[in-house]
Amino acid sequence: MTLQQMKYAIEIADKGSINLAAKSLFISQPSLSGTIKELEDEIGIEIFMRTNRGITITAEGSEFLGYARQVVEQYQLMEEQYIEKKVRKKYFSVSTQHYSFAVKAFVEMVKQFGMDEYEFAVHETKTYDVIDDVKTFKSDLGILYLDEFNEKVITKILNENALEFIELFSCDTYVYLWKGHPLADKKIISMDELEEYPCLSFEQGKNNSFYFAEEVLSTYVYKRIIKANDRATMLNLMVGLNGYTLCSGIICEELNGSDYQAVKLDSDEVMRIGYIKHKRIPLGLEGRKYVDELIKYKELVL
Repeated sequence: MTLQQMKYAIEIADKGSINLAAKSLFISQPSLSGTIKELEDEIGIEIFMRTNRGITITAEGSEFLGYARQVVEQYQLMEEQYIEKKVRKKYFSVSTQHYSFAVKAFVEMVKQFGMDEYEFAVHETKTYDVIDDVKTFKSDLGILYLDEFNEKVITKILNENALEFIELFSCDTYVYLWKGHPLADKKIISMDELEEYPCLSFEQGKNNSFYFAEEVLSTYVYKRIIKANDRATMLNLMVGLNGYTLCSGIICEELNGSDYQAVKLDSDEVMRIGYIKHKRIPLGLEGRKYVDELIKYKELVL
């Protein structure tokens, strides 16, 4: 297996076509196809499925391409550093479910390093994408939660992709709503009391499984439910429609504002919030500092 073969495979994946990749690489299509066939034979997997409509990346191919991208990117870094003598910024990325405290921790971590020598990225996204981003090395780590319902399924997916979950803290389940909500003054809220109000849930796209839901009690039959794509929309729906969502209870007023609050849900559901990473790859300095910032929120668990 050569660096050139990996570069060719990545180019095909990026272009979505062997023909287009061959043109961009200035080689013939038969030559490119032959090179990829030799690579697949050597590593013992099929990276691309060939059809009349083009190519599709296999599950094993997706995993291989994730590792290949890391190898090629690291080689490019070495080439720029030692051959071209370029000064390149370090890169650190995080993917997270929609947690304002995870974004705030990211902000505090960035402040410690500054941006002169770094390129940072944070992706607040769907559960499946959090896992996929870490799996394919798009992000160094991902933030999500496990509970009694989703743990077996999520853990199985993580194990299949050589990923692991490290718990940061656990917390009870809270109802997140705006302070003008009719139930906002209560000390504890039951699901029966919430029945007449719309439950707000983050949309999970094509991977819309109960196990990928960002809210606990995902199999509960809600009388009214609204899907949203981002936190800003969620907050607007809370005010406009007296909507609510279920959450960890960790409030970050600096990002969400002071017009919202968390009230304990009358339930025994517990959320275990943590981060995922590759099993065989230790966190770098940036990752460790980010985790340090996340752990500080343990003190804010209600």
